[in-house]
Amino acid sequence: MVINIITIFPKMFENIFEYGILKEAFSKNLCKVNIFDLRDFSEDRHRKVDDRPYGGGAGMVLTPGPLDRAINFIKSGKAHKQGQKTILLTPKGNMLKQRMIKELSLVENIILVCGRYEGVDQRVIDLDIDLEISIGDYVLSGGEIPAMVLLDGIIRLLPGVIGKRESLAAESFENNLLDYPQYTRPFEYKGLKVPEILLSGDHQKIKKWREQKASEITRKRRPDLFDKKT
Repeated sequence: MVINIITIFPKMFENIFEYGILKEAFSKNLCKVNIFDLRDFSEDRHRKVDDRPYGGGAGMVLTPGPLDRAINFIKSGKAHKQGQKTILLTPKGNMLKQRMIKELSLVENIILVCGRYEGVDQRVIDLDIDLEISIGDYVLSGGEIPAMVLLDGIIRLLPGVIGKRESLAAESFENNLLDYPQYTRPFEYKGLKVPEILLSGDHQKIKKWREQKASEITRKRRPDLFDKKT
């Protein structure tokens, strides 16, 4: 998989590939990430990429030229002819769900466009964007952090990144359930003990207990998910 990121702050991504799952994926050459500075595609001598919105209003808007040139520069590469998705990270996008992440993990080439300021000129969206994604009902200062969220979610699903595939199958949001409670050593901590059933060695009973707890937690905290399950 190849993931390309277009941003006005490329240095924000410098260190995220040195830790955890992302580091594991790159050490195994399971994924390649290219970072593109949007300002490199500006034709303005001051590398300007934004301007005031038509119709008035506060803030600035990313102009269409630099973004359109950046996206098409990436698409022009030989490795980007097939299986391409261009995604804009924006509060107006479709809400990011685990199902969407799983679908994107099967795409060969992805371009992530990090929005900024008051947004992106609509003509870029009309011409170049396949999918708009939001990570939640709140506003951030730009699309860089949402892009990192999407990066982590996608890359951890690539074959070979996480050793045990059953670890992925038992995670929150699989089958519309939140995860069950987890325990490790010591057996007792500040008067709280590990449930005895987890020490029983009876894997069928443990599985049933975990399913029950997952259902209870989901029904209480995310009834919207629980309703889909039932």
